[in-house]
Amino acid sequence: MFPEVKKSNLTWLSLCLSVTLSVFALPTLAANTLNICAGKSELPFSNDQKQGFENKIATVIGKALNLPVTYFWWTNPLTLQKDMEEGKCDVLIGTDPNDTRVLVTKPYYRSGYVFITRQDREIDVTAWDHPYLKEKNFRIGVMPDSPGKNMLLQINRFDDMFDYFTEIQNFQSTRNRYIHVEPSRLVNDVASMHLHMAMLWAPEAARYVRASDVPLKMVMVDDTAQKTNGEKIPMHYNVVMGVNKQRPELLEALNRVIDANGAEITAILKDEGIPLLPVN
Repeated sequence: MFPEVKKSNLTWLSLCLSVTLSVFALPTLAANTLNICAGKSELPFSNDQKQGFENKIATVIGKALNLPVTYFWWTNPLTLQKDMEEGKCDVLIGTDPNDTRVLVTKPYYRSGYVFITRQDREIDVTAWDHPYLKEKNFRIGVMPDSPGKNMLLQINRFDDMFDYFTEIQNFQSTRNRYIHVEPSRLVNDVASMHLHMAMLWAPEAARYVRASDVPLKMVMVDDTAQKTNGEKIPMHYNVVMGVNKQRPELLEALNRVIDANGAEITAILKDEGIPLLPVN
């Protein structure tokens, strides 16, 4: 009798301890779902078929928090802050640490911009000070409103590449509007030799470089780019998760997920082929 009572007490004590630890492990979350803000057609990051690598990361987070994942599919990032303020979604899986629209977690990975070339052209460029980039007949494609565009302005190459900017934006004005440019388009233009080189954010390029029928080379850009006045133009960036300012309790929860499930998230990034740098 007494041994059985003692065993029962220990079982109850263990259960209480387990519950207590679980309470301290993660803050109480008011919502019963994890509502993700994601692009409806923004591969390789996300799409409404959940084929992006950020969709996979969202699944990891949902399981870690024991919450079902739901999505608000945005089509225009220019209205995303308003959408979040209206409570349409709560979490951005990937954003800049300086994104003022949201509360930001600790960084969970770091990567950089890459130069993409055809392997058979044997173009060996790793930095923006290479002489090739200043030659008018050397065509380099970059995304609009990217560090690459800033560097083309610095080396006086923006005007002669302006035709390419209008081409990839389907000859539409970007004034006060969002024009989506598929990163795969720039990668394909390198493969077809429409461009000598493209510079893209590695996470947006890696999937398409790997899938190309033409062997391509992807090289991390040296983080040495500067404006003519000496001001640095960063080529390497930390990536964080963004949290709706109305849901501050999610911030601590996500930081704990990053700590506890970092290896699983990193495995997703590596499987995507994204070159990673040490977080600083």
